[in-house]
Amino acid sequence: MPLPLILGAAALVSAAYGAKKGYDGYQKHSEADDIVNAAKARYADKKEAFDVQEKATNAALEALGREELEIGKKFDEFKTLANDLLDKLNADRQDKLKINIPKHKLQSIESYSYTAVGVLGATAGAGIAGAAAGFAVYGGVMALGAASTGTAISSLAGVAATNATLAAIGGGSLATGGLGMAGGTAILGAAVAGPVLAIAGWAYDSHGDEALKNAHKADREVDSSITKLKNAQQQLSKAEDYAFDINDVLRSVYGQFDKYFEHLKYAARRIEDIRSRKLDPHAEMASMSANIMRAIQNGYTLAAIMVDLITTPLFRVKEVNGNVVKDKNDVPVMATDADGSMILNSTKLDEQISETKTKAQGVEPA
Repeated sequence: MPLPLILGAAALVSAAYGAKKGYDGYQKHSEADDIVNAAKARYADKKEAFDVQEKATNAALEALGREELEIGKKFDEFKTLANDLLDKLNADRQDKLKINIPKHKLQSIESYSYTAVGVLGATAGAGIAGAAAGFAVYGGVMALGAASTGTAISSLAGVAATNATLAAIGGGSLATGGLGMAGGTAILGAAVAGPVLAIAGWAYDSHGDEALKNAHKADREVDSSITKLKNAQQQLSKAEDYAFDINDVLRSVYGQFDKYFEHLKYAARRIEDIRSRKLDPHAEMASMSANIMRAIQNGYTLAAIMVDLITTPLFRVKEVNGNVVKDKNDVPVMATDADGSMILNSTKLDEQISETKTKAQGVEPA
């Protein structure tokens, strides 16, 4: 066969082979596209459901934080009024009237209310929403405080306690930016913070076999990410449930507390009314003293019950040999699971919610 014909036949074979190889490469790229696009669609579907849950959890945490902060503010107002009425009742008495509440309980109420008022004041200009969600998560942790000595942060001077709490809820103590300003996903680890689809090389600039290989790799990684998303969504759902449960219990107990608070407000108005009419308030105060003392006593009892629930951390703190681990800013470090997400303090929360209901039921109605 003449040489030109041989070369021509070889060229045809080569061209045919190249065309087949190109077609095979195209087929593999097309298959890789389908795999990756399907993986993206699966992830997008699960991410959408996750985003809905994240938004719901954020809303529940914000509502809980607002309630806790407002309750702390009311405690401060209650204390001011109770002290004023006690001073008036004891003005001319040798045997001073006293409330029967343990000193450490009164201190915990005072410290909590001071911190709540401080957080409300510090965040008034910037908006309370993010701080409220952060307070729901970190407020209890900061009250728990605890260094290696076991000293509660509530024993710190009020300003120090407030500053420490503000640092925790807005200060970027988490890699995701700090819960106070970052939202509910800050309780989750970086492993579930975003899609994994950063798989380079499956596009048309790589060989078909390589594209297909990388597409399968992307598919597997998306499956892994979806599993983490599902776990994270369940974690957020449980956090939302606890936020609702705690909020419901707090509202119920606060309803009891508020009735006693209203009794004190009425007593104060009654005394001022008598004085404004130039009458002697002593006889009226003597007749009201038993009711005033009952309202102060039971009001503080209910306040202490609420503080015990509010200061039970929503998530577990990290401990070593029974001591709470703290970061360089003196903020307790949260315990995390294998994906880096915070761990719900389920057992202690369940116990405290039940105990709060039982103790509140034991306080006589106003």
